[in-house]
Amino acid sequence: MIDIKFIRENLDQVRKACEIKHITCDLDRLLAVDDQRRTLQTEADDLRRKMNELSAQIGLYKNAKGKWYQEQLAKGRGEADLRAEGERVQTETGTIKQRLKELEDAEKPVADEWKRLMYTVPQVPSAGTPVGADDRGNVEVRRAGEPRQFDFEPLDHVELGKRLGIIDIERGVKLAGARNYVLRGAASLLHHAVLRLAMDTIVARGYEPMTIPVLVRDEMMYGTGYFPGGEEQAYRCERDGMSLVGTAEVSLTAFHADEILDESDLPRKFAAVSTCFRREAGAAGKDTHGIYRIHLFDKVEQVVICRADEAESERLHHEIIANAEAVLTALELPYRVMMVCTGDMGQGKVEMYDIETWMPSRKGYGETHSASRFGEYQARRLNLRYRDGQKKIRVCHTLNNTVIASPRILIPLLELNQNADGSVTVPKVLRGYMNGMERIEPRG
Repeated sequence: MIDIKFIRENLDQVRKACEIKHITCDLDRLLAVDDQRRTLQTEADDLRRKMNELSAQIGLYKNAKGKWYQEQLAKGRGEADLRAEGERVQTETGTIKQRLKELEDAEKPVADEWKRLMYTVPQVPSAGTPVGADDRGNVEVRRAGEPRQFDFEPLDHVELGKRLGIIDIERGVKLAGARNYVLRGAASLLHHAVLRLAMDTIVARGYEPMTIPVLVRDEMMYGTGYFPGGEEQAYRCERDGMSLVGTAEVSLTAFHADEILDESDLPRKFAAVSTCFRREAGAAGKDTHGIYRIHLFDKVEQVVICRADEAESERLHHEIIANAEAVLTALELPYRVMMVCTGDMGQGKVEMYDIETWMPSRKGYGETHSASRFGEYQARRLNLRYRDGQKKIRVCHTLNNTVIASPRILIPLLELNQNADGSVTVPKVLRGYMNGMERIEPRG
């Protein structure tokens, strides 16, 4: 959600954002409803002020022994006159109460429609964001590492996993349906090793480790921008008004919801490893082979909450990208950084980068990380604020990025480190997490 004042003062920019992000949003209706809302609020506020004044007067008229009452008698006003005036004030108070009730009844549907329309307004992308219709409009920023050239016919991760006895997709499907899997033995160790490496890396860089709920109240899904619109992608617990998160971003970003932080405590930097759940609705027939697009996975996520300062937000955005790159570099995986275009970046983002890692079985780069900055978009929904040096209450900025997500990252790890005899060499940086294991051999 962005500031309604910003929308009114920058209407052309917001209309352009709707166009280039391909977001359907009735801005004219929003402004009309906002006019209604403000008119009702203004009348209600005026009546409440009047009500407070009259309530104070009623107390004076009722206290016959009070100083004010006695002064009125001394000025020649009779008790009958004072009682009559008190009754008139009380009658006027009752009339105002009735009108306030009418206004409150009228305000509710207007406020509900206003909120619904505000939820549809996209964040204005940064001036540097490329304009494009879909992921084909994303722009490569840089590459690191060179894809391996094999002197034998390499296997994909599914065949490797099957021959080594470490990935069992068939039994995963038997247990839980399509897009599920079982990691066994060395693959399970490898999975946990990359998560621990990522967590150790991010904690060493000053991020606070957190263990957070993965089943959250729907208010947190709305607050972080996943609802409305993303309900079909979430595993819902409607009876309880809760959802399983698709990323620890939800819990980490909402951690300080409805709070006012002190500027001296910013930026807050969090990291958490969690299981993530995604229905992948609408992805039928897409990336069905192997463990690329699956219903649950584990991910180390980093979240930053900072001051409402564009320069600081941008600096921190590049910091969280660098954190993820450090992990990929330690794993010796070739990757590229892509600046995401307007049509592929989503409603709430000011700017977004993807990191794609080389996957031989895909004969190209596959997305493994996503780094986003939201400006005030999430914080305004979450009522997440801070008090600046001048004691002014301001809305925070939020950012997030993947540090590592597994088992997707196992695709390049297994495929790029395979040997001609079918074994897989464990990257040096992971061996300490795997009890010194150097090679993954076929299960005996």
